[in-house]
Amino acid sequence: MYKKQMKFQRIVCLLSIVASVLIFLYALGMMTDLYNMLYTMVPDPTDPGSAKVAGAMIYYDMQDFNRGLLRGSIGLILLSCLLFVTNTHSRRKYYIGNYCAVGLNVLANAVMAVWAHGQVAAYKNQYLTTVDFAQLERRLSRAGTYTDSTFWFDIHWFVLAVALVVAVLLILNVIWKKRLMKEETGLLEAGKAARA
Repeated sequence: MYKKQMKFQRIVCLLSIVASVLIFLYALGMMTDLYNMLYTMVPDPTDPGSAKVAGAMIYYDMQDFNRGLLRGSIGLILLSCLLFVTNTHSRRKYYIGNYCAVGLNVLANAVMAVWAHGQVAAYKNQYLTTVDFAQLERRLSRAGTYTDSTFWFDIHWFVLAVALVVAVLLILNVIWKKRLMKEETGLLEAGKAARA
């Protein structure tokens, strides 16, 4: 049973890094479509009245969130590495450092998912309700950079779901590990009692 659990915990620790890198890549790619469409539509970002298309300021409105998401994803990558530094991926018996590493990862993944989802949902709503797509299409039709796709807003469901699944798997791994450690301790005590 321990072999299956040890294999499972290795996989979960690797998935933790994969989920963190996925959020990092999402943060990098999220602004791509908006940049191609809206960057040139606001000649002076300090003056919202200079926008050539209504709602184009969303590109600049999202910068702080995107920066925070990028920094948060780097933090998640470092916390995922903490699982490997504390040997959570290979340790037969967990110690306080392992529990702390798992707890920090679970908390960070959950907080990141909830925070990012709230922000992305709000910005998607702003994008769909404030941007004048007809005017934007007229201005960008020659350049070929127009799209009314909300792909980057929608894909966040998958990206953040992966982070939440990893958090749940880390918790399940700890529960499984504690149960096995308790059983092993019981067997060792029974063996000592039989010898005495």
